[in-house]
Amino acid sequence: MNIVTVNAGSTSLKVDLVRDGVRVGGWDTLESVVDGPDGPADAVAHRIVYGGGHSEPAVVDTRLRDELDGLAAIDPLHMGPALEALDTARRYWPDVPHVACFDTAFHTSIPASARRYALPQPWRDRVPAYGFHGLSHAWSAVRVRELAPDARLVVVAHLGGGSSLCGIDSGRSRVTTMGFTPLDGLVMATRVGAIDPGAVLWLSRQPDIDLDDLLSYRSGLQGLAGSADMRDVLSRAAAGDADANFALDVYEHRFVTQLGACVAAIGGIDVLVFTGGIGEHAPALRERLCRRLGWLGVALDGATADSEPDSELTSQGSHVRVFVIAAREDLIMADQVLPVVSAN
Repeated sequence: MNIVTVNAGSTSLKVDLVRDGVRVGGWDTLESVVDGPDGPADAVAHRIVYGGGHSEPAVVDTRLRDELDGLAAIDPLHMGPALEALDTARRYWPDVPHVACFDTAFHTSIPASARRYALPQPWRDRVPAYGFHGLSHAWSAVRVRELAPDARLVVVAHLGGGSSLCGIDSGRSRVTTMGFTPLDGLVMATRVGAIDPGAVLWLSRQPDIDLDDLLSYRSGLQGLAGSADMRDVLSRAAAGDADANFALDVYEHRFVTQLGACVAAIGGIDVLVFTGGIGEHAPALRERLCRRLGWLGVALDGATADSEPDSELTSQGSHVRVFVIAAREDLIMADQVLPVVSAN
């Protein structure tokens, strides 16, 4: 089967063609695939950030498309481009199934006590902790089963422009650091991460503040160091820049304390995975973070610091195995599409 996977971000579009579990082409526009020489699409898989109560991928029909419009109001930054790409692709390929693969679906296995905020009804059910990066976390869980089949307790660190941790027990998500929106949790490129809701209320009462702009676009590494690029921050920190070093200190503090919470929630850790653009390509940051995790028994092998993705970085004597795994949302989406298409 030719499965086209469509991954629309807030500022980018990744379109891949997967055939029999292997990526055979990649583009940054849908038009390139339609006009390409690789044959017609048999199905199209779409990464959809919000899935509401959906725990499985689903064929997009009129009812589901209308439901997604309702979810888009929660986070138009991410949902808007995804739905625009979905509508365009349905026009290009009107006669093949289009399947929504939900980032939130992987986290529906998290216990209700961890998915609910301490709010009264009906708000408690209307404002759940969804969790995000689910397709990436799910792929890491699949790869860990292949690379370390005896491991049960896994923490995945998806580090990129947006970042989150996920605690996994026996392949199932049990805790994650993002909540109702992708704004919560770790320090990110421009997003604030965890912040006291009382501080948000106080900020909302200040004059001349665009709160969404402040928390989503002018915070995180951008707010701390004046740059949203982790490569720039690491380079400046190595040269002794005070702002860059402070930004990394804040980043590391949030990472270590929130990872500790994930380990506590799943009852231990056998494997730590780094994935995502920063997780895969910033060995200096991995080393800094793992030094802070010495209390867990994490130790990196310096000789493998620059290893390619899907390799082990564990030092001899480490109590926790450490891997870097390439984020492959395209492959997990194609995997999810096959049974849905067969059933329909």
